[in-house]
Amino acid sequence: QGFFDPDQYRWRQVEGDEALSYKVNHEYTILGSDVEAGTLDMVVRWKGDGGHCPLHRHTAVTTILVLEGEQHLWDIHPDGERRKHTIRQAGDYALTLGDGLPHLERGGDQGGMAFFGAHAADGLLYEILAEDMSVLAPVTVESLLSDWHENA
Repeated sequence: QGFFDPDQYRWRQVEGDEALSYKVNHEYTILGSDVEAGTLDMVVRWKGDGGHCPLHRHTAVTTILVLEGEQHLWDIHPDGERRKHTIRQAGDYALTLGDGLPHLERGGDQGGMAFFGAHAADGLLYEILAEDMSVLAPVTVESLLSDWHENA
């Protein structure tokens, strides 16, 4: 067992529409939040089954630290093409400024787990996108907390 014990947290399973060109399957837990400050800390974990988070674009400044396994990311360009496959290993750190391209992300063949610390003055963390790049849902600190409390 590593320094982070996932068994001490409640997890929310997220599965997606089977009609998508990619599989959505991951879990997340919320470690802490401050709605007024627009801050949320969470951990996402993926099994080694190829399951992704839904296609999304970060709008908040987000700190990422891979805790276990791998995190795979593919930038999605406006034409829908997947480019720039990035692989982060356990221990890797990244900072996104909320102005990047939409992306797909999942764990490696053995899965993965990553910490995300998001900070957004307006509370908007990220946008979930359809494959045509239209916005399906804005995800705020409040909406993510509500989803987690109702489904974890």
